[in-house]
Amino acid sequence: MKPKTILALVLCSIWVAGCATRPSDSEAERAVAEMIKASFKTRGQATIDRLSQDDAQALCSKHAGGDLPKSVSDGIEKAQQATLRYPSSGKLMGDWRQGERIAQSGAGKQFTDDPNRPAGGSCYNCHQLSKQEMSFGTIGPSLYQFGKLRGTSEAIQKYAYGKIYNAEAFAACSNMPRFGHNGVLTEEQITHLVALLLDPDSPVNK
Repeated sequence: MKPKTILALVLCSIWVAGCATRPSDSEAERAVAEMIKASFKTRGQATIDRLSQDDAQALCSKHAGGDLPKSVSDGIEKAQQATLRYPSSGKLMGDWRQGERIAQSGAGKQFTDDPNRPAGGSCYNCHQLSKQEMSFGTIGPSLYQFGKLRGTSEAIQKYAYGKIYNAEAFAACSNMPRFGHNGVLTEEQITHLVALLLDPDSPVNK
């Protein structure tokens, strides 16, 4: 059900209950939030904590549909930069073959997914990854030949890892999931995705 529909139902129930005055926006938002929380339960990999916004998400929601002030954008990116966690081993590139499996896997964070099994990246939902793909999303930019165009320097490896770990550290209110920050993917899984993007032998760079 769409948020506007839920809000309308909540408002109607408040009015029918005999409220003398129209509820304020904050009261309506609280009522909707309580209704949503009461309607969802943790099941499989879909956990109830996803209904709570952190500071960055709250700011992005507040400015949704309008221009994001630069001061707010800079603040979000600075705060999210502080959350970046790179592998303690210092190794940023793993195995591109494993990265390809992770990128093409749509499993993860759904109520039907086993909590004991690893999640996938579903990268194909938003990006083109290789020349052979017949179907891919276009919400994000094409990643085809990502490494071929940018090289494999340590700086590029660090950028690619950080972008996957927490995209909002580089672009406030990005549509890209914060895979590492939100615990969707492990550090090791992210290194495999970095290899998929940068390894010359990866299908991304052929």
